[in-house]
Amino acid sequence: MRKLIAGLFHSVDGVVQDPYKFQFDNFDDGLGRMLTSIQAETDTVLMGRVGWQDWAGYWPNATQDGDFADFINAVPKHVASHTLSAADMAAWSNSQLMTGELVDVVRDLKAQKGGTIAAMGGISLVRQLLFAGLMDELSLITHPVVAGAGRHLFEPGDPTTRLELVRCEVTDKGNVVQVYRKRAD
Repeated sequence: MRKLIAGLFHSVDGVVQDPYKFQFDNFDDGLGRMLTSIQAETDTVLMGRVGWQDWAGYWPNATQDGDFADFINAVPKHVASHTLSAADMAAWSNSQLMTGELVDVVRDLKAQKGGTIAAMGGISLVRQLLFAGLMDELSLITHPVVAGAGRHLFEPGDPTTRLELVRCEVTDKGNVVQVYRKRAD
């Protein structure tokens, strides 16, 4: 069974939306090394509609962004959306619209041979996969900043979900990388 992971940049006050607005000056070599090692294991990416549309407008032409641009443009991207069409996927290479129910599609992908599957660019997608019990690891990369406004990963009324801390590291610029998995109770 393949591993499904997600990693979200996170402010001290819990904001995960639009991390480019608050994390740019805290990105350091230690964080870069961690993300590069995850990227090396990942051969499939899952994206939500909003994240895919945002990224498809930037990454295909972002050749100056080096390794990540090379990775994200080449990797197969499975997009969860009820509003995009298969024709829309032509806007970004290696993108394919998921057909069927998200949970079923992801279970099928996890059962196939391959490397790590990473959920990227989708707060709703990460939430759905976590609460469906499909997420093997959730990384919260907390930057030492108060964002002040924006969407949080967890919302009032979410189901109680017990997590177990697997790993925690602090980078030179004070980013705290916390890796959790769902606790087996």
